[in-house]
Amino acid sequence: MQERWGDERAAMVVLLRRARTEKQERETVARVMDVGSAWQLLGEEQLSLFGGSADAEPPAARAELERWAAQGIGVHVLTEPDYPHQLSSAFDAPGLVFTRGDVRPDDAGVAVVGSRSASPQALADAAAIARGLITRGLSVVSGLASGIDTAATVAALEAGGRAVGVIGTGVYHAYPPENLDLHRRVVASGLVLSPFWPDTPPSKTTFPRRNGTMSAYCLATVIVAAGPRSGTRIQARRAVEHGRPVILLRSVLDGNDWARELLDRPDVHVADDVDGVLGVLDDIVRRPADVDRLLRDLVDLP
Repeated sequence: MQERWGDERAAMVVLLRRARTEKQERETVARVMDVGSAWQLLGEEQLSLFGGSADAEPPAARAELERWAAQGIGVHVLTEPDYPHQLSSAFDAPGLVFTRGDVRPDDAGVAVVGSRSASPQALADAAAIARGLITRGLSVVSGLASGIDTAATVAALEAGGRAVGVIGTGVYHAYPPENLDLHRRVVASGLVLSPFWPDTPPSKTTFPRRNGTMSAYCLATVIVAAGPRSGTRIQARRAVEHGRPVILLRSVLDGNDWARELLDRPDVHVADDVDGVLGVLDDIVRRPADVDRLLRDLVDLP
């Protein structure tokens, strides 16, 4: 079984290494899912998807996988069981994700995100929300950026809970650099996950893609503070596209047209304070049990 998944990972590495653009990557992943296996697609296409000879590519990919494993980097392909289940349900799930730390396929996490330049009150709110999530047995997910992300992550760790960082670089990097120690703390007790090759540096294109991966990974996204051009607006929109709930603190509506425009979208909520956020999240977490109860009641009807 291990050899089978090793072949599957190697095949996905080969296919995605040959994709030169994000569009080609998505087309490749879509074809893999249609076929059901990266290894099968590799054989059927004989690596003709984007042209060129491929005789040496699978062995090179296996060597690359062995090198990453020796460095403590996990590699997870969309078609295998240990790929994060919540993320795999998204229409644009990455074909590969790279990890450091403890991967839990059934991880239940909530993103707590917002401005890098947040007010003291917003930072305090982020920390309080994170502590509330930990008491509920949920993971606190962020992009490990400065500001709101850092406040939420530190609070989660100090509360003895699980923190997950979905980062906008490869796992060889920490961004911003001053958060290197925080990255290490998260890896030690939680998880750092990236949809990019390990050596990928930060760029203006990687962070929007990271936001999409984070929204798909999470049960819901909480936006604590944000400005008109904040990257969190991208995550809010992607969460709506993914069918994931979005919770905005009411202060986010002030001066942000993008936030007010989301109010008529399904499963977008506004909370006045920390207690309001946690109340909405309690309702969201209860939804599967409520559905099960409804189905049982329907079965019991005469």
